[in-house]
Amino acid sequence: MIFQPLGVVPPVVTPLTTEEGINEGGLRTLINHVINGGCHGVFVLGTTGEFYGFTVEEKKRIIQVSVEETAGRIPVYAGTAGITTRECIELTQIAQENGVDAISILTPMFIRPTQEELYQHFKTIAESTNLPVVLYNNLPKTGVTISPATVERLAEIPNIVGIKDSTGDFSLTVEYIRRTRKKEFHVLAGRDTLIHACLCHGGKGSIAACANIVPRLVADIYDKYVTGDVAGSLEAQFKLAPLRMAFSLGSFPTVIKEGLELIGIEVGPCMRPVGRMSTEEKRELKKILIELGVI
Repeated sequence: MIFQPLGVVPPVVTPLTTEEGINEGGLRTLINHVINGGCHGVFVLGTTGEFYGFTVEEKKRIIQVSVEETAGRIPVYAGTAGITTRECIELTQIAQENGVDAISILTPMFIRPTQEELYQHFKTIAESTNLPVVLYNNLPKTGVTISPATVERLAEIPNIVGIKDSTGDFSLTVEYIRRTRKKEFHVLAGRDTLIHACLCHGGKGSIAACANIVPRLVADIYDKYVTGDVAGSLEAQFKLAPLRMAFSLGSFPTVIKEGLELIGIEVGPCMRPVGRMSTEEKRELKKILIELGVI
């Protein structure tokens, strides 16, 4: 059976201690929070999870704790991003050895590979593992994008099963869907304000950061849509919008972490240099969460 990345999959934050160590208890609590909220998978070591700040051993431990705590209830996706192909393969092997269900690979950062170089990069990583691979396109963060033509080529590789598009360019998302719609390939929204629209165009779900805080609301966008309640799905999408728009209140991903703290889930600080929100910013965030009924 081909692995199908479907539904709402939160890219969970990585709870930290004040000394920036991994808060394993906090990670376990957060995983149960999103599972109990109806999410369809959990994604560790994504951009929201501050993957860029951990050692290889720390990444391995985050994966181990997540797989153990999830205990097969929902799939575990692990980000195995790096700048070089070699680094991504190393992290992919660690993820595979520690029992994840799928991996996600972000485009390289800092360097500017051509589309052919990107194709060979993802192809080589996919060939190094038997795990399903979800591509991850996030031009605003990396400065590199995967073209629709390259995605179409990559979709021919059996274990490359989907892509998360976080560009916010919905024309690009739709082009990914159009070019791969007859293949065993799934396009996921990476911009939380576009989940419903993505589903309407044939997308299969979302890797949604807001689901850290309000998993039930985000899962409703998907669950209502697939059961035929299109109007209810759209209403859930509109209800979610103010929280996603509030991400601009602080440096990424501090708004998500502070939002979790406000609803009673201790996840600690972000890795420096990202700091805390100001008192006024936090007041604005709290107001949104009150309106959403979560505090």
